[in-house]
Amino acid sequence: MERLLNKVAIVTGAAGGMGASHARKFVEEGAKVVLTDLNEEAGKALANELGENAMFIKQNVTSEADWENVVSETEKAFGPVNILVNNAGISRNNSIEQTTLDQYLQIVNINQVSVFLGMKSVVSSMKKVENGSIVNISSMNGLVAGAIGYTDTKFAVRGMTKAAAMDFARYGIRVNSVHPGVIETPMISSGDAVEAIKEFSKHIPLKRVAQSEEITNLVLFLASDESSYSTGSEFVADGGLTAQ
Repeated sequence: MERLLNKVAIVTGAAGGMGASHARKFVEEGAKVVLTDLNEEAGKALANELGENAMFIKQNVTSEADWENVVSETEKAFGPVNILVNNAGISRNNSIEQTTLDQYLQIVNINQVSVFLGMKSVVSSMKKVENGSIVNISSMNGLVAGAIGYTDTKFAVRGMTKAAAMDFARYGIRVNSVHPGVIETPMISSGDAVEAIKEFSKHIPLKRVAQSEEITNLVLFLASDESSYSTGSEFVADGGLTAQ
């Protein structure tokens, strides 16, 4: 089933983790996908694996010039953009006292400013097709408290999503946010984190962490025309954590 047939998508932070999962599924579903990341080696390897309907562009998501280049190169290769997944992000677990201003601003720039730049940069391309879907990856910590920097920027993504949805609706462009809970990644599947995550899982109503593919399926729905009447909304996939 090709749910994204003839769609052109940009996925940031796509060299690994959830971003790679999103990119892989999008290609499987018929889209032409531009993967962006700072990790050039891993990004190129994945694009090569995915074949002729995938292309990698090295990108600093906090750079307006890089965003303009990504959109321009995407149009040259595949045509106007239908889908943007603002997936790139970082987190720190420091307390407020332990966080320097430079560290804080780094999180703000990558998690928040990049989302603004991404939405601003693709809108003119999406206007050409009068059909667009922007999926901003927030977090369950865009709904409830977590670490400083991460929590506030993920709340900001939620707010920017709503503002952009109202701004872009007249162009037929939808904007929604996705709020994942704990996702199984190599970082939490080895070393000291294993036992901590196992213990934390007991407090998740579904009693387990999520697989990347489970979040990808939600992102796919929002990217596709199946969600044609959804905009300005939060879509939560956290195993029930924020419902408690």
